[in-house]
Amino acid sequence: MVSANEALFRPVRAGNAFEETVERLLQAIRLGVVGAGERLPSERELAERLGVSRVTLREAIRALADAGYVVSRRGRYGGTFVSEVLPEPAARATAAVDAAAFEDALCLRYVLETGAAEAAAARTLSPGDRQHLTGTLAEAEAAGLGDYRRRDARLHLAIAEVTASGSLTTAVADARTRVSQLLDRIPLLEPNLEHSNAQHEAIVDAILAGDPEAARQAMAEHVEGTASLLRAFLA
Repeated sequence: MVSANEALFRPVRAGNAFEETVERLLQAIRLGVVGAGERLPSERELAERLGVSRVTLREAIRALADAGYVVSRRGRYGGTFVSEVLPEPAARATAAVDAAAFEDALCLRYVLETGAAEAAAARTLSPGDRQHLTGTLAEAEAAGLGDYRRRDARLHLAIAEVTASGSLTTAVADARTRVSQLLDRIPLLEPNLEHSNAQHEAIVDAILAGDPEAARQAMAEHVEGTASLLRAFLA
């Protein structure tokens, strides 16, 4: 299994090292790869994996701390930890959504995530893979309104992870970030969450059963439902 942690904490491009470091760290936090209250990898490890200097990394961490996403603690058990309570997403924007970019994000998500579900179901999953899927599914189902979208995103990343394709996991993480930015602009609807959880269960059940076509169809139904909500509120 190629973890989302590995996919997100990959080397950044030299031209915008600070900005991309902030982006990668925020992706890991917003997509639930590093959960609330959890510790980020050490500065040395992060700097090596991202391919940036310790100075650049510290500047990025300081910026996230100032924005309320992380806290730094000193001492034997110190380090940088994701805040227990994350900043609220920006108030739902009233500016018009760029129609082409909007449809591009939804199309890319559909292609990547239906393909990931199909590919995951086609693999012979290890016990660890299966536990990873059922564990992230249970966490999404148990999540409250305040944490639901991060747990939801984490489950979708887990499906990509068990395909064992690092490139696919990276692509799904990037696509999911774009969709999450759109989802932050619309309200959470409790009936939709119940329906979403049922669809998640159907997707995971099909993957665990080794049924690629059923997994693809279940994922297609799920992402099309999300797209319908987004179009209703934003298009």
